[in-house]
Amino acid sequence: MPKKIIIDTDPGVDDAMAILFALKSPELEVVGLTTIFGNVHTKLATQNALRLVEFAGRPDIPVAHGAELPLVVPLSYVADFVHGADGLGNTNPSPPQGRPADMPAAQFIVETVMANPGDITLVPVGPLTNIALAVALEPRLVENVAGVVLMGGAATVNGNVNPAAEANIIHDPHAADVVLTAGWPVTMVGLDVTMQTVMTDNYLASLADSGTATTAFIAKISPFYVDFHREAYGLAGMHTHDPSAIAYLVDSTLFTTEAGPVRVITEGLGLGQTLMDRRQRWREPNAWSEQPAVNVCLGVDSDRLLALYRERIAGRYLGPKRNKTVE
Repeated sequence: MPKKIIIDTDPGVDDAMAILFALKSPELEVVGLTTIFGNVHTKLATQNALRLVEFAGRPDIPVAHGAELPLVVPLSYVADFVHGADGLGNTNPSPPQGRPADMPAAQFIVETVMANPGDITLVPVGPLTNIALAVALEPRLVENVAGVVLMGGAATVNGNVNPAAEANIIHDPHAADVVLTAGWPVTMVGLDVTMQTVMTDNYLASLADSGTATTAFIAKISPFYVDFHREAYGLAGMHTHDPSAIAYLVDSTLFTTEAGPVRVITEGLGLGQTLMDRRQRWREPNAWSEQPAVNVCLGVDSDRLLALYRERIAGRYLGPKRNKTVE
């Protein structure tokens, strides 16, 4: 049976690549998308999520509009300089035909999980506001999810916004601390692994050469994102952020992990830092030992991950309830 997932997303070029990856993986069943600010404002994130399910021939997948502001800190910016003003590489896509669900994202998460206890994995690949709001709305959510696999944070490397913080976490550090300490099964797929895996220019060209509608779409939206990586990091390609979280769900053996408590710094110079206790003594009685362990990805087989992505994104898997083949 495929794993049922809700992807909480702020599309976003790499979000789009991750969502299409999930839709083309028979191991996964996407039962909904919930939207959040980050790469774009939430209103545009919702529009882009609707565009993506329609492009993929899956307008039956509900899209729920999420929070527009963080829990505590102000929303100081969105990453249009990374993903383009439209979030999809300044490609100016046509308006979607569909409309979002008639309930907010947090409520959609709660109702979907509680109707399917133990079956739903939450996959946030943006700031964690919707997930924290869902826990506040229904604390029993923690006991009824199959797990949480998030893209965000940095346990052993510097952040990508500043030396302390990764982008998804710093956008709402208070929400991130709630999610990472809630006591449910959490896997953190952070910069420790997502920056190890680079989709090079040659790799992206090989995807485009496969000649499907999906790879043509990726080739269309990715140049702006690649240009950012070239200017910011000197890369001939781009880091594999959000698709890595989907890869973990499809094949966790791609990654090596370590368990330990993770807290998020919510004030001061270290705002947004994900601080992991990697000491062997963390189970001994102290303030940290009271916190649940988080499964943190620290290593990745990048070659296998990229091969898996190519296989799925350039293939022709026909999934359940699909109106047409995603080419």
